[in-house]
Amino acid sequence: MARYGLIGRSLGHSRSPELFADLFAREGVSGAHYDLFELEAVEGLPALIAAHPDLRGLNVTIPYKQTVIPFLHALSTEASAVGAVNSIRITGDRWTGHNTDIEGFRALLAPHLRSLIDQGGEVRPRALVLGSGGSSRAVAYALREHGLRFRVVSRSRDRGDLTWDQVDRTVIGVCRLIINTTPLGMWPTVEEVPPLPYASLTERHHLIDLVYNPEETLFLRRGREAGAVVENGLVMLRRQAEAAWRFWGEG
Repeated sequence: MARYGLIGRSLGHSRSPELFADLFAREGVSGAHYDLFELEAVEGLPALIAAHPDLRGLNVTIPYKQTVIPFLHALSTEASAVGAVNSIRITGDRWTGHNTDIEGFRALLAPHLRSLIDQGGEVRPRALVLGSGGSSRAVAYALREHGLRFRVVSRSRDRGDLTWDQVDRTVIGVCRLIINTTPLGMWPTVEEVPPLPYASLTERHHLIDLVYNPEETLFLRRGREAGAVVENGLVMLRRQAEAAWRFWGEG
């Protein structure tokens, strides 16, 4: 049996097992299994792999997308450029990291860019990226591919361009594409929301939340109530999973 799985600290929100079960069925793959592996610390990765010699691939989620890198033997070009890993291919005793979040976010972003350009004739609308973790790095990579100007919001100026208290109505007015890469609002803490001046949102804004459980976070609900175009991270989840499956098969 070939085993695959997801590592992270808290995985109760994850839909990856059902997603990969569907993928295995669609691809006609038998004898494959996908598990959730909660790790209290990323240092537990070597022991996890040693305990499951049938492991062929792992996905990586919060908070280990960056801290897992020192444990790997090689990185793909994309993972090296982004500085974050969300997929690991296990080939014998060699572990290779890759970033399929980039491909996933490209698919999520494309229709929003077309709509933003159609709305106001802006060739390169500005974006606001909420959060500075591993997912934020993949988002920033994709935005740069399109030549988009963006600012990263973080708790510390050492990790972003703006701190949360600096995001005012002027910033929101300029940045009509807002992407939440933080876990704020993710199940089970669904009452949490990024601290933004939501009254400044308009129907010309697009809000993307990489969170997909719940399907409508409080962040998205407030955007929808302001008339903004909103979307969760389900498209990205599916696309990055398909890309991970292809990556694991390359070994």
